[in-house]
Formats: sequence, structure tokens, C-alpha cells
Amino acid sequence: MKIKFAKVFALMLAAMMVMAVAACGGQTPAPAAPAAPAESAPAAEAAPAPEAPAASDDGPKKVGISMPTKSLQRWNQDGSNMEAAFKAAGYDVDLQYGGENEVPVQISQIENMIAGGCDVLVIAAIDGDSMTEVLATAKDRGIPVISYDRLIMNTDAVTYYATFDNWKVGTFQGQFIVDELDLNNAEGPFNIEFFTGDPGDNNINFFFGGAMEILQPFLDSGKLVTPSGQTEKSVVATQGWSTENAQSRMENLISSNNYGPGRTTLHAVMCSNDSTAQGVTNALVNAGYTAENFPIITGQDCDIVSVKNMLAGLQSMSVFKDTRTLASKVVEMVEAILTGSEPPINDTTTYNNGTGIIPSFLCEPVVGTAANHRELLVDSGYYTEAELQS
Repeated sequence: MKIKFAKVFALMLAAMMVMAVAACGGQTPAPAAPAAPAESAPAAEAAPAPEAPAASDDGPKKVGISMPTKSLQRWNQDGSNMEAAFKAAGYDVDLQYGGENEVPVQISQIENMIAGGCDVLVIAAIDGDSMTEVLATAKDRGIPVISYDRLIMNTDAVTYYATFDNWKVGTFQGQFIVDELDLNNAEGPFNIEFFTGDPGDNNINFFFGGAMEILQPFLDSGKLVTPSGQTEKSVVATQGWSTENAQSRMENLISSNNYGPGRTTLHAVMCSNDSTAQGVTNALVNAGYTAENFPIITGQDCDIVSVKNMLAGLQSMSVFKDTRTLASKVVEMVEAILTGSEPPINDTTTYNNGTGIIPSFLCEPVVGTAANHRELLVDSGYYTEAELQS
């Protein structure tokens, strides 16, 4: 105690001596007093810097992923591939599926992602025109939005778009029909019917538009004929890309146009994706078609069911879109956004969502058939041979 008291007394005495010197009006020490606060001012201004990480949380950034539905294999793969890629890159992930293509469910999930502190949103919209209000909230909170595969329309909240070259998907399908029927040389006429996807999905403008760019000249010349007369996009659209809806419409076409073995020949059905192709295939098999007399059927996504159908001779082709590639590009985009660097972009002219051109990255699609399925799908690790044989 005595030692402590002595130290305190010495400090008090020193302080009193400093005060006494100051009171004497010494000229040199006088300006020295404010010097210390002047030097500490920059430290006070810099103080917010260490607070920034605390405000944004030092933990991993959080990515919200909103997929349309789990009822289609395609979206299950997209969701799981992205989730795995983001987690491998060190992100937290909130992955949600919008029920059975239920717009209110998807909007509610996105609202929860915003409220839950997601730093970036990746959205494959069920209905591209339904996101305006919820994404206005995201924009107000400074949350970037990547439109995934399907372009979100009529909102300026979309930062980037990641997809495949969807026009090329359509041209691949159209050209496959041209080549298989040898339309540049054969006389014809050949009968064809058309199926595309959900009218609320902006992608059908590219899938169907690309296919018709190739096929329309043959329709105009009469070499291709559509007995049903149904060639308009709005008429051949399939609500929800539903296999059941496509099957029901194909059954009606078979009945009303007398398609079937030994009856009116159906040479080709242009289907924009595999879920519609599967519905068409079901209807044709039920009508008595076999691999020996099956029409040309196009598709997209290389779903397992459709790959098995190709191997069985019940679907002719499917445009393969490797969602692993797309997932990796989305991760690159997110990392660029969060670090303030330039994201991978290779298209700044094509995709206008009604508010302007959305900078995009387009991955390359590839034609898949029974002939190249092993190299394309098995050797690449997308499927195992056992999965395709089960």
C-alpha cells in the first residue's frame, strides 16, 4: 500500500509541476499542448475503418438461390450444382425451390432471403414479369441480382444475366430436323408439329425463335406441313413446361389429325425441351408408335428420362446444357460483384429486359444424341452408366 501511495503521490506532484510551468506563461511549451490532439485527429477519422467488417460481418457472404421447382430434374441439378460451387468457394447458401412453379411461393422466398441478409440473389424466375416489386426492395437495400437462365423482365434491379446461348439451342433443334429429313434435297412434304415452353418464360422467344428461323423457309415452301395448323408460339406454348400438359395436347393432335402407324405419317415434332418431349413421347407410345417408326423428336437438357428415351429410339436428340459450367460462371460473377472487379461477360447486345440491355454471359450448348451420349454425359461425369441403364 505504501508503495502504491508513493507512486500516486509522485504522479500528482509531477502534474502540479506541469500546471505550474503552464501558469508561468512559458512560450515554448504553450503550443505543445494542442499538438497531441492535432496528431490524434487522423486516428479519430480512421476509426470507422475497422468497424466496416463488423458492420458487414466478418463471416462468409451469403448467397440466396431461388429456383422455380423441384419437379423438373433440370432445376434440381442447377440448384445443387450452384449450392455445391458456392459452398466450395466459402459462401453461405440459402437455396429455395418455388413449390410447383408457384409464383407467390417464389416471391415469398425471395422476400425472406432479402430479410435474412443475403448479399447477392441468384434467381431463375417462374414468371419473368412477376419480380418487379420484390426486386425493387432488393435494389433499395443494395442487393445485386443475377438473373439465372431465364431473363427477369421489366425491372432495373437485374445486375447481370447468366445463361446459355438460347437462340443457338433453337437453331440446333431446327437444324437437326433439317438434316434428319434431308430437307435441302428431299421432295417432301413432311408433317411436323410444334411444342414450346411456358408463355411466362422469356426463353421461349429464343428457343422457338431460333428453331423457326431454320424451319420457317421450309414451311413457307410447303416442304414442311403442319396438319394441325398450330405454328404460332402462343398456341404451341406449354403451361409450366409440364410433361402432362404436353402429353394431353399431343393426344389431341393424334386424335384430330389421325396420326399413327398405318394412318397419317408424323415425321417430326419440334419440342423445345425434354419435359415437353417426354409428354409427346408418352402420347406417341400410347398411340402405338415404336422405335422403328418413331417421329423425330427434339429436346433440351439431357434429362435422364430423355437420355434413356434416346437410347431406346424414342427421342432423337437433346441439347445439352452443362449446368456445372453455368454454376461456375455464376460463382465468378458473384465474386466479382462482391470484390468490385469485372465479372465474366461475353454479350452486351442481345438481352433487353424492358429497362435496357442486361450484361450477360452465354455458355455454349451442345447437341446430344444416342451416338455421343457416352462421351458427352458419362465420360464428363455428368451421369454414370449405371444411372442411364437403371
